[in-house]
Amino acid sequence: MASKLSTCFLSHGWGGLDCKLSNQRFLAPSLRLLPASCKMRHRSFSSQQRRQQTKKVSPDQHPTNSHFQSNGVEDIESENASVDGVSSLSPETAPDDVDVYSRIDIEHINDNALKHLNVSEETKPLNMEMGINVKSGEQLSSFQLEDLVGMIRNAEKNILLLNQARVHALQDLGKILSEKDALQGEINILEMRLAETNARIKVAAQEKIHVEILEEQLVNLRNELSHMGATEGSGLDMHENWNKALDGIHSLGEELSLLRTENLSLKDDILALKKELSHVQKTDERVVMLEKDHSFFDSGLKELEFKLVASQEDVSKLSTLKFECKNLWDRVENLQVLLDRATDQADQAILVLQQNHDLRKKVDMLEESLEEVNVYKLSSEKMQQYNSLMQQKIKLLEERLDRSDEEILSYVKSYQESIKEFQDTLNSLKEESKRRAQNEPVDDMPWDFWSRLLLIIDGWLLERKISANNANLLREMVWKKDGRIRDAYMACRDKNEHEAVTIFLKLTSSQKRSSLHIIHIAAEMAPVAKVGGLGDVVTGLSRALQKKGHLVEIVLPKYDCMQYDCTRDLRVLDMELESYFDGQLFKNKVWVGTVEGLPVYFIEPHHPSKFFWRGKVYGEHDDFKRFSYFSRAALELLLQSGKKPDIIHCHDWQTAFVAPLYWDLYAPKGLNSARICFTCHNFEYQGTAPASEMASCGLDVHHLNRPDRMQDNSGHDTVNPVKGAIVFSNIVTTVSPTYAQEVRTSEGGRGLHLTLNSHSKKFIGILNGIDSDAWNPTTDVFLKSQYSANDLQGKAENKEALRKHLGLASADTRQPMVGCITRLVPQKGIHLIRHAIYRTLELGGQFVLLGSSPVPHIQAEFEGIANHFKVDDNIRLILKYDESLSHLIYAASDMFIIPSMFEPCGLTQMIAMRYGSIPIARKTGGLNDSVFDVDDDTIPLQFRNGYTFLNPDEQGLNSALDRALNHYKTKKESWEQLVKKDMNIDFSWESSASQYEEIYEKSVAKARAAIHV
Repeated sequence: MASKLSTCFLSHGWGGLDCKLSNQRFLAPSLRLLPASCKMRHRSFSSQQRRQQTKKVSPDQHPTNSHFQSNGVEDIESENASVDGVSSLSPETAPDDVDVYSRIDIEHINDNALKHLNVSEETKPLNMEMGINVKSGEQLSSFQLEDLVGMIRNAEKNILLLNQARVHALQDLGKILSEKDALQGEINILEMRLAETNARIKVAAQEKIHVEILEEQLVNLRNELSHMGATEGSGLDMHENWNKALDGIHSLGEELSLLRTENLSLKDDILALKKELSHVQKTDERVVMLEKDHSFFDSGLKELEFKLVASQEDVSKLSTLKFECKNLWDRVENLQVLLDRATDQADQAILVLQQNHDLRKKVDMLEESLEEVNVYKLSSEKMQQYNSLMQQKIKLLEERLDRSDEEILSYVKSYQESIKEFQDTLNSLKEESKRRAQNEPVDDMPWDFWSRLLLIIDGWLLERKISANNANLLREMVWKKDGRIRDAYMACRDKNEHEAVTIFLKLTSSQKRSSLHIIHIAAEMAPVAKVGGLGDVVTGLSRALQKKGHLVEIVLPKYDCMQYDCTRDLRVLDMELESYFDGQLFKNKVWVGTVEGLPVYFIEPHHPSKFFWRGKVYGEHDDFKRFSYFSRAALELLLQSGKKPDIIHCHDWQTAFVAPLYWDLYAPKGLNSARICFTCHNFEYQGTAPASEMASCGLDVHHLNRPDRMQDNSGHDTVNPVKGAIVFSNIVTTVSPTYAQEVRTSEGGRGLHLTLNSHSKKFIGILNGIDSDAWNPTTDVFLKSQYSANDLQGKAENKEALRKHLGLASADTRQPMVGCITRLVPQKGIHLIRHAIYRTLELGGQFVLLGSSPVPHIQAEFEGIANHFKVDDNIRLILKYDESLSHLIYAASDMFIIPSMFEPCGLTQMIAMRYGSIPIARKTGGLNDSVFDVDDDTIPLQFRNGYTFLNPDEQGLNSALDRALNHYKTKKESWEQLVKKDMNIDFSWESSASQYEEIYEKSVAKARAAIHV
């Protein structure tokens, strides 16, 4: 029996993987693109050898100029090897005794440019001509990113082919295993037949012996017959008996010959069976080799995928590179000085190496002399003294050698640092040169300048000194930071207003619009009018969008309690804005100024109720009237100023009136260019009121007090501004993805879950960011010592400073400190905060709480706890808000606790990680989107950054707090690595602003497409 066994990728059409690229010129990528090799062969070698094989790099010489010319990219080849010299075989044509092997070699890019820049492995001096001029910038600009993109695409194709090869290999392995099972069955049958044959052979042997005995008896009978003189009758009987005996003998002979023939056949079968068994054993060995190669193939494929992702990230980074020629010569001279210094240090290192070599020769000579003395004068006391002296000299020489080795290492390290500094400086020069070389907007003026210029133009428009069209064109130039309008402003600084207007009007020309005009209408803005997180979001998001090149403006009420010192160039416009309310028109003053570099309009109503002269932002009995009035006045300002925004973004219930007012009243009047975006920062606050109050701002109560519009889901005579904004807005967002899912349930939606589910297509959760400039431990002026992830010494100094400031024990510097900064309201899990105080004390830690409560009995309760621990040197409760102290607590604490019952987004956990304080948070809302447990194996290791718990009870809190304190106490190095990782996480507004930018653009594009249709 024969069985065909062949395992070969060639049977599936795999002639090889070929990814050949022509010679290219490009800048050295990141170290993640180092050459690597992934080979799969049907032979046995260790995984360590394979890893070493993947890191081989062909030696190249350093370049002699600064062009960094790449010598090309090595071909990526696939080779197919087979047994007995067969180059390719398919399962149909392969003979039985041929095993087909395949080998796939993937040679990664051997980038000479990397070696040109990487001098950490060689200490010889680098001779580089610094002939960098304008022409070199042009040569650098010829580096095409498309080449790297092509490489990545070819790598993707290779990965796809490798995946297919993996699938085919698995299929072939299954076939081999099935053939193995079939062979095993046949082997069992043959074994049974072999046993039967052995039994039959034994019977045949016995019969053979019996036949031999009969033959002997026959011979005896013949002999007796020949000597007998019997009668004829008896002779005839004997003759008959003789014939019968002959017949029996013939039959036995025939049967014996048959048995011999069958025995020979069985022997042939046994030989064939032995061949099959040896073939099966070889097949088993090949299966084992295939399984090993399969596992290695998987690891190689994962490495390729990881490098593909890394290369894609590098492509996105390379897209930001720009070149510069201006001021390059001065910096190149500095680089030449650095290079000369590094060369001198390398020369010194070579001299020290030569000295070291001479010393080693002397030591060898001394050792030879010592050996000769030991051979001829071992018994001599004088020789012993000599030996002792020589050993002392050798020891001194060894010490000198050690010192020289240390000096060499220091020189080499200094040389490497100089080279690294040189490369970093050169890269920064290239980036700056590319930014300057490309035609970019003017970037040498602060945002305050552009915002002030924008407000001047809007003031001229509202004062009827320029037309709306000219104002739009001038806004476009400000928007794009056009250098001409900056020059015009500088030229007319000493001129009167009429001359300035004339100069600016000369600049008006057709402008192509490429960015968005976004106007935020809100009740808060940090720092000028901040109550909670809403103010931080409005400012942070607006600044991030402004940095992306969009025109962003904010409209706020002019509160009497706002921080006027945070507003620059605050002035009132020479115009009066009239808006409708309670059946008549009321006048409003419009103030303008810049806050954090953003243009802001402040509306001051001249209403008898003095809506915004109450000494506080929220909490008045007529808040519904106050903010419905402001919402209509804000839209009236946009209409009368002739603005044509692309996006009007309103926030929370206080400005939710903007959405129905815009579509019912102002779109028909011509303010129809915008799409409405509404963000609800907390669905617990919805601003419900009797339906009749909605008529004050001009909305039709009968038209809007319906279940599918603004009627509250809990009552027929109540309207819900948040529901109205959800229905009438084009975009609806909230402040985290998890919170967006929670509010669509009956438990989290606060009665609006049905409305949100019916409008789910336009509803999205976007995680907020933090102001990475205001919350930066490297520049924070409120800290005792600034620090960074690379130098944590300052964090320990801030911890000591906070302990002294609050009178806490400071004997044990490693005693863990748990911080908490929050409003003391039920939403924040005050019962868990109270339990955490006692639990931390029980586990030997310190606890610091900063915050207050608007609820009297909660404030009184925590005042009692503060008095109880007043004499304890491990617990401090500061029941007020202190901005400077909050910065110090973030920097000093080792852990930060956020046990909220629900948390739409939460910023404290992000700020805590920014300052190296590990968060301990409940898995809800934005906490679930930003804090991931270090012990959760379902989360990728790179995302684990804190400790979490699910159940809002003491046991749940204990599980997270105990693990965190144990980690801090027992694994110092691991804890320090976790702190560094958290400090390097980017929680800035960059990512969030990009998501808002994307949904803005989609909505605007959809609206423009509908107009064209």
